Amino acid sequence: MKATLSLGRIVGVRVGLHWSVLGIVAILVSLALARWPVVVPGYSWVAYAIAAVTTALLFVGSLLAHELSHAVVARREGVEVGGITLWLLGGIAQLRGDASTPGASLRIAVVGPAMSFLLAVVFGLIALPFAGGDGSLLVAATFGYLGVINLVLAVFNLIPAAPLDGGRILRAALWKWRGDRDKAAVWSARAGRVFGLALITFGAVWLFIGAGADGLWWILIGLFIVTVAGAEEQQAALSGSLRDVRVGDVMTRDPETVDGDRTVADFVRTDVLARKHSAYPIVDSAGGVRGLLTLSRLKRVPADRREEVTLAEIACPPDDIPLTSREESLTDLLPRMAGCEDGRALVVEDGRLIGIVTSRDISHAVSVSDLQGAGGGLHPGGYGADLITGNR
Repeated sequence: MKATLSLGRIVGVRVGLHWSVLGIVAILVSLALARWPVVVPGYSWVAYAIAAVTTALLFVGSLLAHELSHAVVARREGVEVGGITLWLLGGIAQLRGDASTPGASLRIAVVGPAMSFLLAVVFGLIALPFAGGDGSLLVAATFGYLGVINLVLAVFNLIPAAPLDGGRILRAALWKWRGDRDKAAVWSARAGRVFGLALITFGAVWLFIGAGADGLWWILIGLFIVTVAGAEEQQAALSGSLRDVRVGDVMTRDPETVDGDRTVADFVRTDVLARKHSAYPIVDSAGGVRGLLTLSRLKRVPADRREEVTLAEIACPPDDIPLTSREESLTDLLPRMAGCEDGRALVVEDGRLIGIVTSRDISHAVSVSDLQGAGGGLHPGGYGADLITGNR
């Protein structure tokens, strides 16, 4: 879920909007315009429109506050945050990694619903002075409604089913109880799939009995939960099978590099077909990483600028490349690679490039692990240096 519009950084976290967030705004505005004239009659349509837009924008802000609370606590617990994206069904805080302890995982999960509860109380307190006497009933209705939907958001997210916050809380509890993070993740993901299927069934029945089009919304949410929960279950199973695998076991050693001062035109003419790779690290004279060149980045350069643009100018900058060591666990590296646009990680030692990890390397590791049995592990010095790297 990539952001269509960037909002910059808030408390150091990159925030963006996916175009589908307009769906939330449209739904809330339409509901408010239909509801307010009935609940609090006697106002002009301009007043109703202002109240409707205010409701929609403040709710989107509430979603952002919910996700920001996750991000802030995650960073305090040592988990890297790639950013936050708001979209049709809420928000996504992109955490590149997992908490190191069940307690840290619990704190990251529970703070989101806690923030929504807090916002529900704040909006309710704002609405109270306007609810009686000479106050504006439209203002009271607007903030009262925001309080209610934030309360619903908090309660819904506490349902113990991944990927909801309640599922994260369940996973932390199971992890603490059984001492196995991967199995705990599998169980919470399965609970999510059951809950998602229940929502789909409920929505279908709702439509079948002709109770309204709200059933479509429940079906959509259920499909999302089932899909994400299924992916999380697969990810947990993968993490379990690769738990003892180190980056050095699977990396491609001594990858081919390129000179960042060369022009795009020169590289395309002489190297693209000859080298047959899709990614090339750029290093300085001491072997330090300067960037990562990929074919996808080459394709973005207009033909009329290739003679003047250098490879270093279009390469992925070092700060955006997942850097790792040969001793890091592969399962700890995977989330950082998932958040990287170019999908590769570079292995460094004493400040020098010594290897690269690609999706092909990981697929090979999974295949070998399956042959050896789940959790069988890979042996250092085994096949890592002999990987075929033609599709790097």
